[in-house]
Amino acid sequence: MQTKTSTHLIEVFQTEVGAVYQCEASNNFILEFGSRFTYFKPTNFIDFSKRIFAVDLEEMACNTSRHADLAIIMPPYCETCFLLTISEIIQLQRILGGAKTILHLNSILRTSQLQFA
Repeated sequence: MQTKTSTHLIEVFQTEVGAVYQCEASNNFILEFGSRFTYFKPTNFIDFSKRIFAVDLEEMACNTSRHADLAIIMPPYCETCFLLTISEIIQLQRILGGAKTILHLNSILRTSQLQFA
């Protein structure tokens, strides 16, 4: 994980289309995606991730109706509404999945450090 010292944000995971940061001061997560920044409390970040991974991509791809290739995600705990295409959902899943993996690895490392200290 890289640190951005000027804003006290820790870069958790980044791709070419977005990133997840964690604020050192508040412990909140910041999602950079689609030229927007969305702020989440840790529990809300987990809930948002679950909502994104719950989108049925196969149904979206197979459905022939005009609106089927869009997903509307409206997290009740933030002011941002996400209107996402199939490719944007896949990109967002990649970002959130990478962030989850890095956070999990970081947790394992901290636990192992405590055991050997």
